[in-house]
Amino acid sequence: MGQKITLKASDGFTLDAYRADPTGKAKGGIVLIQEIFGVNQHIRALVDEWAGRGYSVIAPACYDRAEKNFEVGYDEEARQKGMAARAKLDGAKTVFDYQAAHAALAGVGKVAIMGYCYGGTVSWQGAQTGPFDAAICYYGGGIADMLNTDAKCPVLMHFGEKDQGIPMEKVAKIKAAKPYAVVDVYANAGHGFICNERPSFQKEAADLANKRTLAFLEMNGM
Repeated sequence: MGQKITLKASDGFTLDAYRADPTGKAKGGIVLIQEIFGVNQHIRALVDEWAGRGYSVIAPACYDRAEKNFEVGYDEEARQKGMAARAKLDGAKTVFDYQAAHAALAGVGKVAIMGYCYGGTVSWQGAQTGPFDAAICYYGGGIADMLNTDAKCPVLMHFGEKDQGIPMEKVAKIKAAKPYAVVDVYANAGHGFICNERPSFQKEAADLANKRTLAFLEMNGM
């Protein structure tokens, strides 16, 4: 359904992206931010999936600033490669990348930012920096360390109760600091529970989280 495109960020950097559009008029736009594994098969499938729900969706290749064409799977070696690539990124420049994707969605209506794992944290950054109309953060591990600035749009967060990387103490910290954010926790779900290519995939939790995300988008005019 989707296709590879190129984006140009405001600092002049050129990056790749994957875009898919719905059949007919879009309900709005989604900038979809990858996990640490790159804009891989799973992320492209998510872009297609959300386009199928009626949205124009772009996943910018945020890792292009560290390594072009970065794309790995989900074993331990891939995880280490993903973490190493992430360590090379300048988070301040990532802002330019997701804002370039936002600009490319001009004309489709309101635009949300949505991300998974690393992308969940970046989506919270997007809520803080703008110019999004909504933000959805799936198990963003860095959110609890980025609470000094408020969001500029409505925010929905999803966390797994059994996520070893994001203990419930961190989720409680987020809830206390940002009471306006909708924070949902999924019983017996671990990190990456949306991804059907990971052992932690939990279909019941994934379906419920996506149902809530869709309702959240619609509630915010998308």
